[in-house]
Amino acid sequence: MKSGDNQYYCTIGKVAMEKLESLRSKMRDDTATAEDRKHIAILEEVAALAGNRVSVSENEAARHKGGSVWVERTSQSHFPHIRLHGGALEDDPFG
Repeated sequence: MKSGDNQYYCTIGKVAMEKLESLRSKMRDDTATAEDRKHIAILEEVAALAGNRVSVSENEAARHKGGSVWVERTSQSHFPHIRLHGGALEDDPFG
């Protein structure tokens, strides 16, 4: 990662959240267009995914420190791919 990448990605997130709040304001004022509603939906999904990623990162940090962690899986033998849901970037079952 280049030294400016972190600032760039943080700025993208800040701008996206500002845009989402602006669009929500249009919804409250009943001036949002159909396109605005589509943009709200995608920005809300991106925000939710980011929140999930942060939660997973915090969980992994706690695991590495020996703390209590949560594990999401559908059965004892299957660890789901949760990348699309904003979670872990790789399936890494806890040993």
